[in-house]
Amino acid sequence: MSFPLLTATAVLPAAGAIVTAAVPAARRTAAKWVALLFSLATLVLAAIVLVRFEPGGNRYQLTESHSWIKEFGVRYELGVDGIGVVLIALTALLIPFIIMAGWNDADPLEDSNSRWRPTQGFFALILMVEAMVILSFEATDVFLFYILFEAMLIPMYFLIGGFGDRAHGGSDENAAAQRSYAAVKFLLYNLVGGLIMLAAVIGLYVVAGSFSLSEIAEARASGQLDMATNTERLLFLGFFFAFAIKAPLWPLHTWLPNAMGESTAPVAVLITAVVDKVGTFAMLRFCLQLFPEASKWATPVIVVLALVSIVYGALLAVGQRDIKRLVAYASISHFGFIVLGIFAMTSQGQSGATLYMVNHGISTAALMLVAGFLISRRGSRLIADYGGVQKVAPVLAGTFLIGGLATLSLPGLAPFVSEFLVLVGTFARYPVAGIIATSGIVLAALYTLVLYQRTMTGPVKAEVRGMPDLKARELAVIAPLIALLLFLGVFPKPLTEIVNPAVEHTMSDVQQKDPRPEVEAAK
Repeated sequence: MSFPLLTATAVLPAAGAIVTAAVPAARRTAAKWVALLFSLATLVLAAIVLVRFEPGGNRYQLTESHSWIKEFGVRYELGVDGIGVVLIALTALLIPFIIMAGWNDADPLEDSNSRWRPTQGFFALILMVEAMVILSFEATDVFLFYILFEAMLIPMYFLIGGFGDRAHGGSDENAAAQRSYAAVKFLLYNLVGGLIMLAAVIGLYVVAGSFSLSEIAEARASGQLDMATNTERLLFLGFFFAFAIKAPLWPLHTWLPNAMGESTAPVAVLITAVVDKVGTFAMLRFCLQLFPEASKWATPVIVVLALVSIVYGALLAVGQRDIKRLVAYASISHFGFIVLGIFAMTSQGQSGATLYMVNHGISTAALMLVAGFLISRRGSRLIADYGGVQKVAPVLAGTFLIGGLATLSLPGLAPFVSEFLVLVGTFARYPVAGIIATSGIVLAALYTLVLYQRTMTGPVKAEVRGMPDLKARELAVIAPLIALLLFLGVFPKPLTEIVNPAVEHTMSDVQQKDPRPEVEAAK
């Protein structure tokens, strides 16, 4: 039997979570190093998966299949396609930076040798989330995916509610109440979506007699499985509703600003750059592959919802006074672009959407983590409490600017390529939708540049006069992310070569071809 590489990429961070949690209470620094080393080892395994993946090979590679719950036909089935493998790489890449950025975020405010171990718990929960997210990108059994989809809510609930932002600005009681509200709202929204999805998962098994993606695909191809139109549409809606909450898509988005605003900056990155990608990934893997006709039927409505997300999220970002909530609403706008690219039903749009998932993860991590460093120095999330930072901390201001420019998809930075492909793919099939979506670019420039102007330029406020610049650990977090934004901005080919064959399979699932350009004949 060959080495179960995909299983190992998930088991390693899970084992790291257990070891980290077991570190004695007084040895907080040791717990941090244990978590970091396990995350780096996971990154090495993810790199091996990426290297061993053959873009021109089988659709699902490095597959594993074992009987799990035989009575219900549930199997432990794993496999990666080009979309899943780049998202595994993104997840494994970001976790070490999240751990380093949150190095001191969970330390007790006073030195204590009590049995309470918040530091160990914080980093153990992050590693557990990583394990579940990676395994969800690998799962090709629908029931296995559902369990992971729901199980990751538990550690995220404790990360949001138990390890909130210390720069809340109000009393400790008010801060705790806000964290609790954000955590419960996050949990309830996603649990409701998960329960509806569970009904759809059971319905799929009743209709198809299997939870396996490969078996369902074979049954469709051979004509043994022919879903009734109404049945397929209902099942599609059950899956899509859960994924739209996770993504998040308007009007199911309202949990995200609360969750990101009340979390520490590293946990906010974990939410929007890692966990939320499971929702958009699942739209590609499950909605389009399992329910192709229903996906085409629902496309006009979903395109409208995506456009509303783009414009609505950007408009609310413009009016925000809280730095972290601004980034949250900007992310809602960006997820609108991702969903738009998926349901444009063009190869350019879906390739762009997949690249957008990766590039949004890197750019949001860069911007939010620098914002976290800024907030920790001043002790406030309010934009009005800053001014003139670039004069006292030029490196911090410079990295903040690059992260912001990546967020507005400046040419030469990675998100530009993905946003351009999404717009090209949308214009090809829905020109009016493409025109409306471009307004999101203008609004992104507005909220990003206004944020930079109000925090970094102008007279130096007294409260930031002694603000230190980025330290070595903080530079070690931000510099690689900025280097990646620059590299993928000018040379996206390594990603597109992996993603494009997977997109071709998805386009084949929904039996769609790219529209032929209408060229007026020369006279």
